[in-house]
Amino acid sequence: MIRSSKNTIESSTSGYWPSLVEICLMHPLDVVKTRKSLITKKNVFILFCLMNSIHSDVKQNIIDFLRFQIQRCATDPNSYKSLGDSFRMIFRTEGLFGFYKGILPPILAETPKRAVKFFTFEQYKKLLGYVSLSPALTFAVAGLGSGLTEAIVVNPFEVVKVGLQANRNKFTEQPSTMSYARHIIKKEGLGLQGLNKGFTATLGRHGVFNMVYFGFYFNVKNIIPVNKDPTLEFLRKFGIGLLSGTIASVINIPFDVAKSRIQGPQPVPGEIKYRTCFKTMATVYQEEGILALYKGLLPKIMRLGPGGAVMLLVYEYTYSWLQENW
Repeated sequence: MIRSSKNTIESSTSGYWPSLVEICLMHPLDVVKTRKSLITKKNVFILFCLMNSIHSDVKQNIIDFLRFQIQRCATDPNSYKSLGDSFRMIFRTEGLFGFYKGILPPILAETPKRAVKFFTFEQYKKLLGYVSLSPALTFAVAGLGSGLTEAIVVNPFEVVKVGLQANRNKFTEQPSTMSYARHIIKKEGLGLQGLNKGFTATLGRHGVFNMVYFGFYFNVKNIIPVNKDPTLEFLRKFGIGLLSGTIASVINIPFDVAKSRIQGPQPVPGEIKYRTCFKTMATVYQEEGILALYKGLLPKIMRLGPGGAVMLLVYEYTYSWLQENW
């Protein structure tokens, strides 16, 4: 019993602090990724420049939906033409803090979520030890289970985060995290159309990512021989972790795009176009082509490739240190 409690604390603690550091370093790329995922190809875009003239009582009810420009064409001066242009445009129009919009929800959710990710992975791995599965399949299935579990925890925070990231006003002009969350709950409730909308897409995003992420990392790490040189051994693990995060990002990004479309502002205010995960994927594919399902892939890889490697390495080293010294 004491040993079980100790393992629980070790696996949870090992996944907490790496997540906080990773979020603070990589969040700007997440903002850019979300913005690019929300952009459509239609040659119609919505301008809400009269928002400031609306009475404050009315404005409060629609502020989070009617200040977005999400249908942009190539001639729109505010459209994002490339990754570099995304960074320049956000910095010029929204300032440095524009890159940190929506950071509070992931700090509140991602750090415990990552602790949940690694803790549940270890628990599912132990449970699967009672089933006759190959070690290779055990890692993948345990990863899938951990992803589905963390999706349940994180989805409400994702709804708030995506809404704040889609806001193109200056950082000081956007609603606070708590006021925006209250707005969603008051207007749409706690259900699948409110604070938990996009739930199936979030399940797919996290389930698929963790399945590939953990499955690839631990299987490949067991195949490639351990190096006695500490530096080369670190590089071996980092390289495998980098590939794990990159491959997982490529495979799961259609779910990510669907999640952003469902949880973000709809093309026409008052009309819900994107409702369910696979129907949203089909709609994006039919209207915008297959590449639209991979919008935001580059900033996602830039974040979760090295970020995923860092988290796995820090987790392993922290877990080993705790086992040896605690």
